[in-house]
Order: sequence, then structure tokens, then C-alpha cells
Amino acid sequence: MSRSIDYGNLMHDAMRGLIRDVLTGVAETGLPGAHHFFISFDTGHPDVEIADWLSDRFPDDMTVVMQHWFDDLKVDEEGFAITLNFGNQPERMYIPFDAIRTFVDPSVEFGLRFETQDSEDEAEEAADATAPEEVPMEDADDDDAKKDADVVSLDSFRK
Repeated sequence: MSRSIDYGNLMHDAMRGLIRDVLTGVAETGLPGAHHFFISFDTGHPDVEIADWLSDRFPDDMTVVMQHWFDDLKVDEEGFAITLNFGNQPERMYIPFDAIRTFVDPSVEFGLRFETQDSEDEAEEAADATAPEEVPMEDADDDDAKKDADVVSLDSFRK
């Protein structure tokens, strides 16, 4: 009987805890300074709650921006609920933490990427990788310079 420590899933849990802590702070005191977030998530996740028209428009994944206008941010152990504005139409949504694919704060060039392995071959390729992946980012404001975020990819630790 061979047992091993699942570092990949442990790190993903820790990174989701970091996102939970950050969003809890934002829910309590608002976004500090120039901080803002790009959060992409799997719209097909069974616990995602979004309007039908958003689900139809984004059947696989979607990226939301938390910056100038958002309302009623509520964070629980499993995810967060938020009201965002889509073309002057407020929409309430719930995003579970395990549906998140990327979480980026371009104001400080910070980003996290969550990936899943679809096959053993991909898992072996990821295990051979040594450098973290980077997610190219563009700020929401046209006046700001483009930035790249340093992203930590933990799939290289999965077996």
C-alpha cells in the first residue's frame, strides 16, 4: 500500500483559502487603493449561479472584473456571491471557489491559475515543467500600461 502526500490539491486548497481571505476583507472594507480583480471561472460548474443569458453567452468560462462597481459581496466557505453590472443591468451571481480558473490582481502583478489534468500524459508533462506559467493581462483602463502577472501553477506537483 503506497501512500503519498497530495501537494497539488493541498496547494490549490491553500490558494482558494487565500482568495477567500482577500474577498472577505474586500466585503468588510472595500477594495483598497488601486486593487482590482479579474476572476475567470467555469460557468459549467454545477454550483455556479448566473443568469441564463450569461450562461448562454459564456457556456464554458467567463471572466468578471471587480473594480469600480460591484455590490453586496458575500463570502462563505464554499464561494462568493456578488452583484455586478453588465451593460447597466445588475446581475447577481454565485461563484464557488473550486470553479475559479484564474484570480488576478493586476495592480500588484499577482495571479493564481488553477488547472485540471485531463490525462496521464498531460500530468506527466506538467510534472516535468519547472517554471511557473504566466497569464498575460490587460488593465481595464485603456490609459494604463499592459502588465504581465506572475502566476503560480501547481499542476506540476500533481501525479
